[in-house]
Amino acid sequence: MPNALTTSRSSRRRFLAAAGSTVAAATIVPRYVLGGQGEPPPSETITYGVIGNGARKDAGLAGNKAFRRVAVCDVDVARIGGEPDNKTRFTDFRRMVERKDIDVVCIGTPPHWHAIPCIVAAQAGKDIFCEKPMTKFIAEGRAVADAVRRYGVVFQIGTFGRFNKALRETHKICASGLLKDLSGVVDFAGAQNRLGNPALPEQPVPPGLDYDLWLGPAPYKPYNKARVHYSNRFYWDYEGGDLTNFGFHSYDPLQYKYAKDDTGPVEIEPFAQWPQHPDAVGVFRYVVLTYADGLKIVVHPGKKPQMAGTRTVRKEDLSPEDRKKLDALPDPPPLVQFAEAVKTRQQAGGNAESSHRTSTALNLANIAIRLGRKVRWDPVAERIVGDDEAQRFVDIPMRAPWHL
Repeated sequence: MPNALTTSRSSRRRFLAAAGSTVAAATIVPRYVLGGQGEPPPSETITYGVIGNGARKDAGLAGNKAFRRVAVCDVDVARIGGEPDNKTRFTDFRRMVERKDIDVVCIGTPPHWHAIPCIVAAQAGKDIFCEKPMTKFIAEGRAVADAVRRYGVVFQIGTFGRFNKALRETHKICASGLLKDLSGVVDFAGAQNRLGNPALPEQPVPPGLDYDLWLGPAPYKPYNKARVHYSNRFYWDYEGGDLTNFGFHSYDPLQYKYAKDDTGPVEIEPFAQWPQHPDAVGVFRYVVLTYADGLKIVVHPGKKPQMAGTRTVRKEDLSPEDRKKLDALPDPPPLVQFAEAVKTRQQAGGNAESSHRTSTALNLANIAIRLGRKVRWDPVAERIVGDDEAQRFVDIPMRAPWHL
C-alpha cells in the first residue's frame, strides 16, 4: 500500500513550516454555508459520511434532523450494507473523504484510527465529529488540534457532559483567575475496568474484513476476533481500556467545570496492578491527577476511593473585592452545539483543543498505570518531565507506512 497521506496531506513538520503562510492558513468554508446557485442554503441539512460503522458509528448525529447521512465506510464489508461501490459504500476512508458533497466526517473507528482520518478530513475542509477518546496517544491529539485550527474546520467530540448548565457557575469562578489556589478540592471521574485477554490464540481472518487496514498504524498482531470491533477497547494497541473509554464521559465535564481546557495535570499517581500486561489492559484501582493549582481529580472504576476533599469551589472563597469583580464579569456563554457551530463557523463546545486536553489527562493516567509509577507532566511543553521511558508513550511510532 502506498503511503496513506502522500497525496492527501502535509506532514506534521510541513504543518509547522507553513504556519506563517497567509494563503495556507486561510479558513476553508463549506459549500452549504455560502449557498448560491446549485448549492443548498444554510437552512438545509448537513451531509455526513461515517468512517467506522460499528457499535458507535454515527450515534452522535443519527436522529438529529440537522444532519443527513450520505455515505458509510468500514474495512469490514459486512458493515457497509452491501458491496463497496466507492459512491455511498466505501472500505477506504480516503476515497470517501474525496466526495465534495460531504460536509462532515463522522469518525466511529477504534481510537488508534482517529488521528489520521481527522487530519485528512480537516485538509479536505470537512468538519469533524469524532467519537471519544479523541486519540490513542498524546502527540496524535496535538497534531489533530493543530490541523483543525490550521484548516479552519469545526470539531466536536462524541460526548456532551460539559454542556450541563450546572457546571457554569464553578467554571466562571475558576476561569476568572480570581481563585488561584484549589488545594483541598477533590473531584471524581467514574470509569469501568473491563479487562483484555492476555493469551489470544491466532484465528483465521473472516472474509470481507481487511485486517491489515483495520490494524493500520497499530503494531501487527495475529488476528483474533477479540481484537476487532467492540472488544478492541481492552488492548493497549487500539485504546486505553475503560479508563479512556467511559472515563472520557466523566472527566471531560470536569475539565470544563474547573476551566482546565487550556492546560493539564502536572502530577499523575497510579494505584493499580503492576506489572501490567504489554498487550491486554489490566486492573487499576484509581489514578490521582493533580493540577498546578492543587486541584485533584480521581479517576476510578466502581466505588469512589476514600479520598474526600476538604473544600469545594465557592464564590464565598473570594475576598469581598474579588466577589465584586466576579459579579462584574459576564456569565460564560452557553457552549455551542455541533450543528450550530457547523452552520455559523463558531467553535463547538467539545472542540479539538479541549478534547485533546481531556484525552491527554486520561492517556497520562494510563502511562502511569503501565509504568507503575508517578509521572510528572509539563502541560505547556506537553512533555513528561524527567522520565525518558514514560515520554516514549507520548509519541508512539506508527506501523509503516502510516505516520503523523
